[in-house]
Amino acid sequence: MRSTASHPAPTPAPRRLSTVLIANRGEIAVRVARACADAGLRSVAVYADPDRDALHVKLCDEAYALHGVRAAETYLDVGKILDVARRSGADAVHPGYGFLSEDAGFARAVIEAGLVWVGPPPSAIEALGDKVTARHIAQQVGAPLVPGTAEPVTGVAEILDFADTYGLPVAIKAAYGGGGRGLKVARSRAEIPDLFDSAVREATAAFGRGECFVERFLDHPRHVETQCLADAAGTVVVVSTRDCSLQRRHQKLVEEAPAPFLTADQEEQLVTASKAILAAAGYVGAGTCEFLIGADGTISFLEVNTRLQVEHPVSEEVSGIDLVREQLRLAAGEELGYDTVTPRGHSLELRINGEDPAAGFLPAPGTITALTWPSGPGVRVDSGVVAGDTVSGAFDSLLAKLVVTGATRAEAIQRARRALRETQVAGLPTVLPFHAAVLEEPDFVAADGAGSFRVHTTWIETDYAERLRTLPSTRPATPAPAPAAPKPAEATERVVVEVGGKRLEVVLPAGLGIGAGLRGGGRRPLRRAGGRAVAAGSANGKALTSPMQGTIVKVAVDDGAVVAAGDLVVVLEAMKMEQPLLAHRAGRVTAIRAAVGQNVATGAVICEIEPVDDGAR
Repeated sequence: MRSTASHPAPTPAPRRLSTVLIANRGEIAVRVARACADAGLRSVAVYADPDRDALHVKLCDEAYALHGVRAAETYLDVGKILDVARRSGADAVHPGYGFLSEDAGFARAVIEAGLVWVGPPPSAIEALGDKVTARHIAQQVGAPLVPGTAEPVTGVAEILDFADTYGLPVAIKAAYGGGGRGLKVARSRAEIPDLFDSAVREATAAFGRGECFVERFLDHPRHVETQCLADAAGTVVVVSTRDCSLQRRHQKLVEEAPAPFLTADQEEQLVTASKAILAAAGYVGAGTCEFLIGADGTISFLEVNTRLQVEHPVSEEVSGIDLVREQLRLAAGEELGYDTVTPRGHSLELRINGEDPAAGFLPAPGTITALTWPSGPGVRVDSGVVAGDTVSGAFDSLLAKLVVTGATRAEAIQRARRALRETQVAGLPTVLPFHAAVLEEPDFVAADGAGSFRVHTTWIETDYAERLRTLPSTRPATPAPAPAAPKPAEATERVVVEVGGKRLEVVLPAGLGIGAGLRGGGRRPLRRAGGRAVAAGSANGKALTSPMQGTIVKVAVDDGAVVAAGDLVVVLEAMKMEQPLLAHRAGRVTAIRAAVGQNVATGAVICEIEPVDDGAR
């Protein structure tokens, strides 16, 4: 085990920043670019091929190609990102969330290149990003904890032994990552082998490492966390608490600040433990300490996310603090200048994901054909997309975040209902129908107080599962054509080109034949990733078809195998989430057309299942 003792070093003189490279994409890259502009800093975007014309690319002062399609060859390629930093003259790197944001090796490489890392020290990332070591720190400072393995497990046998000792359910969790990826909950011994394999695959795909550890899973817990800031002088501040209990597949959908219905004792435990954990790790920057609160009020430390969280805006809204600008200040060596924060009002964040809630939140890549965001008092939208964008299955399903704030929780809920009515996203399924429905649910609204608040981390899959099927689907009946391109009125046209990998806009005389297909504002992207609205998959007769566009990551049956209805056939991966595809009938598998690594379209035939005479029908 690494040593976790830490003493703040003498605070260095603040360093003046001028240019920040944003090593990310989507709405968080947009968010960081805007904070840089507010702070008078230049911003540099990087982009994968499908993101060449993305919003974050347009908003940054400069943009450079990473030359690739998938995360592994673009946003996870340290060499490419550092090369762009050198060529662009950047003096700092902001990692956003996901991708390399919690990679201590990347942080160290940034620092060794002479750049400012906008995040915690690599030693703190190693100590806290490794969930096993984080548990050791939490134990040392007296934070509340449920039983768990001291080190990552080496195989299924260790998990079975743990379950026999501490009971079921158990949580199998990626040791290096977060966001619910690489997290599986086993409720029976029989499902542990498959869930362990799935957790390792997801963790490897999302974070580059597959180690997992195991802990006792609290059934029906709330997920509550603290947004923290820490400076190099040793000051740690809790900006606000948050509740993030509304989740699907252990990934958050709705968050709010401050966390409602906590007792004074619970809040004190959360704040005290958070400060102690971060101080022990020598933390600097923004970070989040996550906890579970059981139905009986028991608190258990979960993990530390050594980065900015997706849900950080709700803490900003109730505190009045721009957390990204604070990250930039702290990274430059400035001190916080305050040691307490008093939240005011209440804020909700609704994640707008490209998923179909009526189909179990199935990821749904496609093209956005129409887009209208709400506005008015207390309404904020953090978006990474515009109308006409194609949302691919290669990256996260998050399109935008709707953040609504009111003087009270009840007012915030009322305002969120109005904001949702003003919101339109067409061309692909989204979770908007779920958000509209949950804002009317007594279990969430809790009009009668704490006793009426019954939401927990698996509430959607359990208490709400039947009602999900009744939600209206936003899935388009047929793929919508791209909007007609307006003819430019000016005598010039703008063409996006790449010179040495740097994205540039070139103004040319009109009529040269280059601008055919111009759309909105006279811009012409070099290439836009292909995509279409995805239709629901089905199993008609013998054929088992894919319900979504994705990549096959596991084939569970051989040609000729006899299966029962509900048996696993293949596992698909899209938008960084795995989706098991089960046999729709009993019979013998024939004409299997699936292989690991194969990309499949919606409706593609995976195999056929023939009836047999030996009892399988």
